[in-house]
Amino acid sequence: MRPAPPPATVATVPNDDDLASRLTALEHQVRLVSQDAAAARVLAGGADRDVTEIRGEIRDFRQATTASFNAMREDLTDLRQRFDTMERKVDDGFTEMRGRLDATAAGLDQIAGLLTTLINQQPE
Repeated sequence: MRPAPPPATVATVPNDDDLASRLTALEHQVRLVSQDAAAARVLAGGADRDVTEIRGEIRDFRQATTASFNAMREDLTDLRQRFDTMERKVDDGFTEMRGRLDATAAGLDQIAGLLTTLINQQPE
């Protein structure tokens, strides 16, 4: 058999002085916690403003970078078009010069042929 449980006891009610000091201590702790909570709200508000400000700066930086890259792309496209135009002009110039040189060479050949004919027709 088990032994019988001890008889129930009535909790002692603290005296009024003890209760007042405990209540005062509790109120002090509540004030400290309330002050800590207020300070945490101020810090959280500051952090929120900082994050918003940094987001704005990052957004502005991203927009400036994108605009810079787009301008650079336009410049490179324009430069490529100008280069292609210049390349065509140089190629056309070389083709024209080649034609002129070929015509000059043919003329010189004809002159050399005529001179040879004249030289051969002279009496010796």
